[in-house]
Amino acid sequence: MNDAKIICHNLWKVFGPAAAHIADQTTPEMTRSAVLEQTGHVLAVRNVSLEVMEGEIFVVMGLSGSGKSTLIRCLSRLVEPTLGQILVNGADVTAMNERDLRDLRRHTMSMVFQRFGLFSHRRVIDNVVYGLEVQGMPKEQRLARARQILELVELHGWENHYPHELSGGMQQRVGLARALAVDPEILLCDEPFSALDPLIRRDMQNELIRLQKNLHKTLVFITHDFLEAIKLGDRIAIMKDGEFVQIGTPEQIVAHPVNAYVREFTKDVPRVKVLTARSVMQPIRDKTELIGKAIAIDTTLEALIPLTVDSDLGVPIVDQYENLVGVVDRKAVMLALADTLVEVSH
Repeated sequence: MNDAKIICHNLWKVFGPAAAHIADQTTPEMTRSAVLEQTGHVLAVRNVSLEVMEGEIFVVMGLSGSGKSTLIRCLSRLVEPTLGQILVNGADVTAMNERDLRDLRRHTMSMVFQRFGLFSHRRVIDNVVYGLEVQGMPKEQRLARARQILELVELHGWENHYPHELSGGMQQRVGLARALAVDPEILLCDEPFSALDPLIRRDMQNELIRLQKNLHKTLVFITHDFLEAIKLGDRIAIMKDGEFVQIGTPEQIVAHPVNAYVREFTKDVPRVKVLTARSVMQPIRDKTELIGKAIAIDTTLEALIPLTVDSDLGVPIVDQYENLVGVVDRKAVMLALADTLVEVSH
């Protein structure tokens, strides 16, 4: 049974007067720059297919101009796709009329923008209730809901202040609160923390992780920061020139980058905190060469180092059902840390 919340099939967004024709005629070997030079059209999103599972944080990561912000705007048709299909809860977004699309944006999807987008003339609580006003919720109900959400994002007591009286991080919390107030199933986050100072940005990342543990929303999160991507994402899609280059868990991408473009992002990642026993374990050939108690398959290399450093024997690895699935020894850990991963056999 497929529990995907969002499904995209062969999605294209081309900017130019003959967009659909150009998308249809573009062959795989034609580069984005070649299409621009030959036709004057920009391939912003090129034949992208994806599935975002319910309750997942799906991060789309890439450099400026890679197409990631255009992609997320296509999901709710803030930007009209050129070709392809978008399904949300099984409903075809690309076929929706204006009324259905408006209902989708009011009740199912909310967006959090990089620039906060707060109304400067409205108090914090009035900003938070905006979506509920649009929905037509009675005043007392929406104010009660807004206070509840402000407490959730730790802004209790700031209800009657104006945005300019708040720090950047607090303003972004208001933006997040406004999106959460309508209780959407899906949050679309377009680089929401990139305008913040590093320390505030880290705090907001932790805040999002905390909220997700309680709310279990489905998130599509856009970023150009790979460290942010691996911290937040259940899965990451690396985007370049409008296309997905690689999709996988943070561990899969750090352990097995598919090309030099992806490898460039991963080179400064603290591998000991990302890679786990799953990445480096090998088949058990001789149980007499095992030492110590079994360790979970998602144990990080950081935790494995002290268990393997003083012995040539291997640590047994078990899966979530306590089945013995492999072994990790000192050599495997050292090779992983040296950026030469042992091939995993299954």
